[in-house]
Amino acid sequence: MTTPNRTRVLTGITTTGTPHLGNYVGAIRPTVQASRDTHTDGFYFLADYHALIKCDEPARIQRSTLEIAASWIASGLNPNKVTFYRQSDIPEIPELTWLLTCVTGKGVLNRAHAYKAAVDKNNAAGHDPDSDVSAGLFMYPVLMGADILMFKAHKVPVGRDQIQHIEMARDMAASFNHLYGEHFVLPEAVVEESVALLPGLDGRKMSKSYDNTIPLFAPVAQMRKQIAGIVTDSKAPGEPKATEGSALFQIYQAFASAEETAAMARAYAEGIGWGDAKQMLFERIDREIAPMREHYQSLIDNPAQMDKILLAGADKARQLATPFMRELRHAVGLRALSSGQAASVAKEAKTALPSFKQYREKDGQFYFKLVDAKGVTLLQSRGFASPKEAGQAVARLQAEGADGLRELSDVLEPLTDAALAVLVANLQLLMQVEANPSK
Repeated sequence: MTTPNRTRVLTGITTTGTPHLGNYVGAIRPTVQASRDTHTDGFYFLADYHALIKCDEPARIQRSTLEIAASWIASGLNPNKVTFYRQSDIPEIPELTWLLTCVTGKGVLNRAHAYKAAVDKNNAAGHDPDSDVSAGLFMYPVLMGADILMFKAHKVPVGRDQIQHIEMARDMAASFNHLYGEHFVLPEAVVEESVALLPGLDGRKMSKSYDNTIPLFAPVAQMRKQIAGIVTDSKAPGEPKATEGSALFQIYQAFASAEETAAMARAYAEGIGWGDAKQMLFERIDREIAPMREHYQSLIDNPAQMDKILLAGADKARQLATPFMRELRHAVGLRALSSGQAASVAKEAKTALPSFKQYREKDGQFYFKLVDAKGVTLLQSRGFASPKEAGQAVARLQAEGADGLRELSDVLEPLTDAALAVLVANLQLLMQVEANPSK
């Protein structure tokens, strides 16, 4: 069960391929470990809508969805402790994508890395800049923004190449909040520098694009054979070998303890043969993966059970998404016609109310201010380390008024007595509206 005052962490995996050791080390294992943090609410999803942008093979997307879901659970993710769902089982997500599309500037999307890379490639080849660029690729950041904003995620673990998408999600949220009131939480990207990026069989980054991967739950004989095929140099047994730049050593290090890694480094220095080193790598990987393999295979063999788990997760997710989408539809005017007169009155009242604005400055700190209907600043905060902290302070002021001012004085810019009196009166007005939203 999710709790509003707890930190919400959200992450997803696109369903376009069979999970490999690089996926396990870089995404699956760290997210499973993070899911056990008792101070957070975890949202884990299978990004099958995103897969449609990259893959037009229906059977492959279906199979990948099963394999990734089974891999996550076999690796220790407990669907009863987190919200675990398939993106396409949440119809509110594409609906939110459209609402966000309507507040997102095309110029923002023009700067998205994936779209720019496609345009640059076309320009270099002398083709039309948008040749073979689908609207799906262009709109990818908006769909990702909907994934994040739907569940009011505070933190989103991503690689450095995805930071831009989180910044775009923040911009979308801020634009919507500015137009329609404070509805969205502004998310924060979390880059885990210690997460390993595994090299593949040929020494390049392990990726299905390079066809150099080792499937996570490959049969034992296949995994042994693929590890034996890892590219090494020509040094013979007895000759010292360098660990730096060694794909074999880097993969071993991603699975081994500090003591095991040090022992392997000594073996390199003492001239271990490549055949023996590959056998050590196989044994170390298999020791971690083997206990999960049987569970994984049982899930693969029972897709109906996987569907049951995912649909239960979707039901849990929609307990949040459905009422939130109802709130957002009402905010933008998609509401019952009989509520029109009341809505008009409410809108007029709302325009006379002060409002909180949250934003991020170039110093990386998060701020908020309270402005009146004419845009005059009534209250200015000092910097916060995270958007969550700033949001908690705003919520406290909205709920406690003058009492909250006293408690938060150390994170607010000082006020004159006259300005303080005006501020207190405005906070009291906000509290009255909050207590009686229909009036």
